[in-house]
Amino acid sequence: MISVRELLVGFESLPLKGQAVIAHGSFKSLGPVQGGPRVVIDALVKTCGSLVMPTFTYQTMVTPLVGPPNNALDYAAEEANRRKPGAQGTYDALAFRSDTPADKEMGVLAETLRRHVGAKRSLHPILSFAGVNADFALERQTIYDPFAPIGALAEKNGWAVLIGMDHSVNTSIHYGEKLAGRRQFVRWALAHKRIVQCPGFPGDSSGFDDIAQYLENDVVAVTIGEARVQAVQLNNLIDRVKILIKANPLALLCQRRDCPRCNAVRRN
Repeated sequence: MISVRELLVGFESLPLKGQAVIAHGSFKSLGPVQGGPRVVIDALVKTCGSLVMPTFTYQTMVTPLVGPPNNALDYAAEEANRRKPGAQGTYDALAFRSDTPADKEMGVLAETLRRHVGAKRSLHPILSFAGVNADFALERQTIYDPFAPIGALAEKNGWAVLIGMDHSVNTSIHYGEKLAGRRQFVRWALAHKRIVQCPGFPGDSSGFDDIAQYLENDVVAVTIGEARVQAVQLNNLIDRVKILIKANPLALLCQRRDCPRCNAVRRN
């Protein structure tokens, strides 16, 4: 069973001490941890100068009957899935609030950070971030620029950390895609009893681990418990994403023939 001390030693062996960090993590990948997810987050907070994690809330999303073309949505089908039977004009979606739990896809570590006594959260109704000592990043987010917190972390020469996960969950790659000019999408969310239009919604991330081969000299890795934990400086990561997409506009797209967002990018 992993102790708090082992977590601290592991995280401190990476170049994260006092640094601005965005982390993604699979708690289960670590193996048994004495004290559970809370001690993992506590160890990260103690190691990093600022810690941010995505706390996205896909459960707030709704879809109108009509919308922009080539937006990777079947509007009629999505609408049918989200309306409550017999309740015209109402939705199954959960209205976003600052205390709305992070979607389960974000993992228990992200939700644990959101609940941390020192944490604050940005207020994007779909793509929020939670952080400790990270007001400078969270305050940069707008409805039009949902990934601005990553840019703020990069300005401080921050790091992206993956705990037992590959780059398919690396949200910072989405920021690099946007800077490279890749197509973004529009989505909608329920917030405060009204529908909010949310531009700047990213593409699919299933193909992102293709970037690993180009980051071999940039990644610093350590094993903590049963998990491989890797860190890469955000500026190096973002620059690599921009270079790849400029050289090949189809770089980092997934290969699934039925992926609406990747197919929309290909048609762009």
